[in-house]
Amino acid sequence: MHFLPEKLDSYVVAHSQIEPKILQELTKETWQKVLNPRMLSGAFQGRILSMITKLIQPKSILEIGTYTGYSALCLAEGLHKNGEIITLDKNEELETLQNKYFEKSGFRNKITQHVGNAIEIIPTLDKKFDLVFIDADKSNYINYFHLIIDKMNSGGIILSDNVLWSGKVVEELDPKDKDTKVLLEYNRLLNEDERIETVLLPIRDGLTISRVK
Repeated sequence: MHFLPEKLDSYVVAHSQIEPKILQELTKETWQKVLNPRMLSGAFQGRILSMITKLIQPKSILEIGTYTGYSALCLAEGLHKNGEIITLDKNEELETLQNKYFEKSGFRNKITQHVGNAIEIIPTLDKKFDLVFIDADKSNYINYFHLIIDKMNSGGIILSDNVLWSGKVVEELDPKDKDTKVLLEYNRLLNEDERIETVLLPIRDGLTISRVK
């Protein structure tokens, strides 16, 4: 989803940091071998994720929705030297590809993968987080928020992807469109919950940054 005119968007991308070679390789292999490769965060958004983590240097990151591991590697770039990333994904078939690039990246020992239902896994994590990246099934975004909000450290950051949902959030709602309905409620929740302060950025398909007070 591009909200800027094509020429201006191209200029923005051309004047932003280029993704590391390993991420270029992961992108290529994802497009060659995996279904729905458009689920990748992409180079520009990946650089934004990297920049955010480099600014805050989190010691503990939770990623809900790993896919082939692209965003996890972007988040790892700014991880504190003694930090850890916990990634959750329901698709066990992607583990081999994730591990291949986690090993090549040098971050293998800092990344812990869990395969299964995030709704069931999150309550078992006895840990506080400095950063959470939510990029999984949209119908559960609200549930994810309620599960992680009490596991956030003060000043922690919650990043929520795809919150503009190809612009559907400002179109007439189809009663059968559960994902858009949930995202409308989720965006309102993030804006109104007094425990956090939020800004929604029109980056690609929408990225919300919420800071825990």
